Amino acid sequence: MNTVAFIFARGGSKELPGKNLLPLNGKPLLGHSIDLAKKIKEVKEVFVSTDDKFIGKVAREFEAQVISRPKHLAQDDSPEWLAWQHAIKWLEKKAYTFDTFISLPA
Repeated sequence: MNTVAFIFARGGSKELPGKNLLPLNGKPLLGHSIDLAKKIKEVKEVFVSTDDKFIGKVAREFEAQVISRPKHLAQDDSPEWLAWQHAIKWLEKKAYTFDTFISLPA
């Protein structure tokens, strides 16, 4: 079984700007999520879906694949399931197949 992890991290937080990149015990919050996903033995690959170039840079530093999410799917009122759908279609276009995905918070 091929399981992938998706982490959906947009850049436009209004209540706590840049929250996904803020350090927690010396590591960006996003880094903790990526590391957690990598510890799940069933997870073969970690993907971060984001509209933000800085989040993408940190994701790559933690060895996650980056899916560039369109701005219209990264608004306060954008339903997360549409971001899921975008990520799945992105992988299908790359001919990447998987059986199961999990969505982890950033």
